[in-house]
Amino acid sequence: MLHMLHAKEIGARMIVVDPRFTRTAAKADEYVRLRSGTDIPFVFGLLYHIFKNGWEDKAYLQARVFGSDKIRDEVMAKWTPDKVEEVTGVPEAQVFKVAEMLAKNKPSTVVWCMGQTQHTNGNAVVRASCILQLVLGNIGVSGGGTNIFRGHDNVQGATDVGPNPDSLPGYYGLAAGSWKHWAAVWGVDYEWIKKQFADGMMEKPGMTVSRWIDGVTEKNELIDQGPNLRAQVFWGHAPNSQTRGKDMVEAMKKLDLLVVVDPYPSATAAMAAMVRKDGVYLLPAATQFETSGTCTASNRSIQWRERVIRPLFDSQTDHAIMLAFAKKFGFDKELVKNYKMVKPDGDAKWEEPEIESILREMNRGLWTIGMTGQSPERLKLHMKHMQTFDVKTLRAKGGPCDGDFFGLPWPCYGTPELKHPGSPNLYATSVAMMDGGGCFRANFGIERDGVSLLAEDGSYPKGGDLTTGYPELDHVLLKKLGWWDELTDAEKKLAEGKNWKTDLSGGMIRVFMKEHGNHPFGNAKARAIVWNFPDPIPQHREALYSPRPDMVAKYPTHDDKKAFWRLPTLYKTVQQENVKNEVAKNFPLILTSGRLVEFEGGGDETRSNPWLAELQQVNFVEINPKDANDRGVRNGEWVWVKSPTGAQIKVQAMVTERVGAGTTFIPFHFAGWWMGKDMLEFYPEGAHPIVRGEAVNTATTYGYDSVTMMQETKTTLCQVAKA
Repeated sequence: MLHMLHAKEIGARMIVVDPRFTRTAAKADEYVRLRSGTDIPFVFGLLYHIFKNGWEDKAYLQARVFGSDKIRDEVMAKWTPDKVEEVTGVPEAQVFKVAEMLAKNKPSTVVWCMGQTQHTNGNAVVRASCILQLVLGNIGVSGGGTNIFRGHDNVQGATDVGPNPDSLPGYYGLAAGSWKHWAAVWGVDYEWIKKQFADGMMEKPGMTVSRWIDGVTEKNELIDQGPNLRAQVFWGHAPNSQTRGKDMVEAMKKLDLLVVVDPYPSATAAMAAMVRKDGVYLLPAATQFETSGTCTASNRSIQWRERVIRPLFDSQTDHAIMLAFAKKFGFDKELVKNYKMVKPDGDAKWEEPEIESILREMNRGLWTIGMTGQSPERLKLHMKHMQTFDVKTLRAKGGPCDGDFFGLPWPCYGTPELKHPGSPNLYATSVAMMDGGGCFRANFGIERDGVSLLAEDGSYPKGGDLTTGYPELDHVLLKKLGWWDELTDAEKKLAEGKNWKTDLSGGMIRVFMKEHGNHPFGNAKARAIVWNFPDPIPQHREALYSPRPDMVAKYPTHDDKKAFWRLPTLYKTVQQENVKNEVAKNFPLILTSGRLVEFEGGGDETRSNPWLAELQQVNFVEINPKDANDRGVRNGEWVWVKSPTGAQIKVQAMVTERVGAGTTFIPFHFAGWWMGKDMLEFYPEGAHPIVRGEAVNTATTYGYDSVTMMQETKTTLCQVAKA
């Protein structure tokens, strides 16, 4: 955020689009209030004016984008200004103004947070934003791109190393080839790994954390696996950050085992204690000050943290706890095969893997994203010589890190012969490969419907020997180009039969990048049309709990899915039931949620910090003066926010025009009350947060993204009444 505020000081203009007037909106040159959940119509409304006025980057679209003609046809036919205003509530004049600002102030960046992703069609919202930037030619240029403000430290780093239930580290899929790649990296027999899985499960995506509730409570015959879930581990994860709190409590009752691993007892501990007497364990984990290792920011730059103190009391580092679990399960030798083991000072009982060893193992395998060049030694050198890096370009001028970009943002490919500086901007063809340049990945084949998916002739990374589009690098392509003999004999042995993602020697990448200036993941066009998603062209679909039944008829949600991430997932069934039962009539206010500056995440730690706790001492609902007056509610009074689920939460009313009429907002950082009752008695003695309040997610409803299974938190319905 500071970068954006500094940019404003030198002439950048800022547009904020949000149902709520936020502290960010207060800094904007133009604030746009739209109805929650109508992002795609707004973005396509911008594209309507961009196409109509010829503001699109025609040369860029021709050279680097597949399917933009179909996007144009869709936009011009469906999202005329009257339709955009009907759905979003944003007047045509303002949509035009924003489109013109974007088109005439290039390059520009589009930034989003959870407001785009946490919808039942969040995947399509994000894609629409990417399409907007492609049409304007703003991808792969300094100052452009599509960017995300992460809500937590190291979110990017966490996803990179493979916690998602549909991928291995580095976003390698679950296919046998990916498993064999990692088996080779780990030095563990592939067949041994295979035996750890039930039949048919190894290459099948697992359940997402957003749906663990249904993994426990759904009818067993409807689950695409063996038994229902019987154990749940919350590892640094707050339950009040998940939707359907009322259902979650019922799931907690049915578990055989619930484990909470956290530096501080989260709301999980209190919620579980409220409904059960046994089978719940709290394991104290170390904080970031008590451990060391890497942390990856949203721009893919990596920092090395040094341990400040040994873990206090009985707490242990995450990797020490993982090793303890592995010992109990009997695969500790396989887990730490490549690691040097160390024992904390003065503690003969506990041992843990050396964190540098873990990073080196990651460096050996993470070719897909290019996290192979960020060795512990290089990262520590960056931290030691931070003063040598330019704060704008991020590049070191002189010193031992000369030429590197700070934190070696991936892709940064590393072998002893290849010292890549990192990539500060993805897909930048204007920059040479060995200066951080790149192009779009050829991940999806070389043609579609008879149309080439490869970049046009003349569109390639600066200085590359291949001046046209080309597919992903493998041993066949290297031989066809006549470059195979540039590998050493040792590299040839490892590279034979492999592609750039599975060649552990790194030889093919070295030859392709350093010797010939081309990117190993190919040179293709970006896909404006994604044929393997539910909506190849992003479509507006009303929320399951829509305040506009008239819009549901025009823009219905997806069909139900029988088995999606192993679980039945409902869309039309829920939406049509809501229309039939007139839910919007009985619960006429949109309920959306979001962040405060004062607190972070589930809030257990920050609400336990006396200096932060003082800043916001109660949870509240923002309600527009008109809606408050209609309900006889005054500012500061206690109210019930009632949900279609039957849940209700007691919060203070904040009567404000931050939200428009028909919309309410509650921050999601609170927990410690349960439908009007303080849960103080259920926290471990001396470990309760100073500030406790109702969790908004006690009242949120069913709804999940049709691709990612991300929960719907941004558009549901409620009613507000005086308490």
